[in-house]
Amino acid sequence: MRSKQSTVTIHDVAKAAGVSVSTASRVLNNKDDVSPETYKKVRQVIDDLNYTASLAAKSMRSRTTNVIGLLVPELIEVYYHEVIKGVGAAIENSGYDLLIYTSGSPTRNKRASWEREHVALLSSGLTDGCIIVSPSAPTFQENAKIVVIDPHGAGAEVPSVVATNHEGAIQAVDYLVSLGHRRIGFVQGHPSAWSALQRFEGYKDGLAKAGISFEAALVCEGDFTSACGKNATYRLMNQPNPPTAIFAANDRTAIGVLEAAKELSLNVPQDLSVIGFDNIPETMQTTPRLTTIDQSIREMGSLGVQLLIDMLQNRESSQLLHTVPTRLVIRDSCWMLKQ
Repeated sequence: MRSKQSTVTIHDVAKAAGVSVSTASRVLNNKDDVSPETYKKVRQVIDDLNYTASLAAKSMRSRTTNVIGLLVPELIEVYYHEVIKGVGAAIENSGYDLLIYTSGSPTRNKRASWEREHVALLSSGLTDGCIIVSPSAPTFQENAKIVVIDPHGAGAEVPSVVATNHEGAIQAVDYLVSLGHRRIGFVQGHPSAWSALQRFEGYKDGLAKAGISFEAALVCEGDFTSACGKNATYRLMNQPNPPTAIFAANDRTAIGVLEAAKELSLNVPQDLSVIGFDNIPETMQTTPRLTTIDQSIREMGSLGVQLLIDMLQNRESSQLLHTVPTRLVIRDSCWMLKQ
């Protein structure tokens, strides 16, 4: 028996099984016009010879790989875990395999070039199409089959999946106002993220809807990290007239707000109400449990798969922007303002 699979070819498999090369190929591709006996015999030879067809060679023959690529900036942040779970659920029983590609969080100023390089790599025969999560690059090579989840900037010029970020932010402000809060601080997300810009606009529109004047002093720049949430909370709460509630542009930032409040000996929610955005699983383990806006992260991943498969099977929609709804999830971190 051969020990090196690189020396084994489809011709070797066919010869050992006593069938034609075309029959061996049809077994490899799971075609259903091969008799059960022949299929079993060829599969046994494939196992015995430890033969694995080259993905690139397979794509050259059929021009398809039945593989979908998923590009994510990194695998540490829970947000990306939730997207991957949604993608995984949608890929099941779809007839496609999934190839996940990450660089381990490239620096933001290099991310766009990294994305373009690896979309080109995956599109050169490794995959049939790609899903890119939170890309920085606004454009990619024209022949690439691409769907974007949560675009940066003004949005990639390809089918994109986003949450109703603006509406969700208004929901958050509406809820705080209903509890009597009128001094509501806001910690922004990363300025290049379209979702962050939409949430900031929703915050301002929510204030206007309630007849509350916008105050720049109640807004802190951020980058979607807990560290920026902590720093922003110290700045906001050390003001002469601090906010009674803080709305963070994502849950990771809101967790930083909770940490800073504890260090400042502020009781949440009695002394300070806090609300986030995302509804990542960790919000159920914070103390207190975090009230947040659910942006259906898993559904975004699943919708991305559906859009890409439709594209690959020539059912592509002319619509570029696809949205998933947000909803308010009330837990324990917001409280009626003391009069």
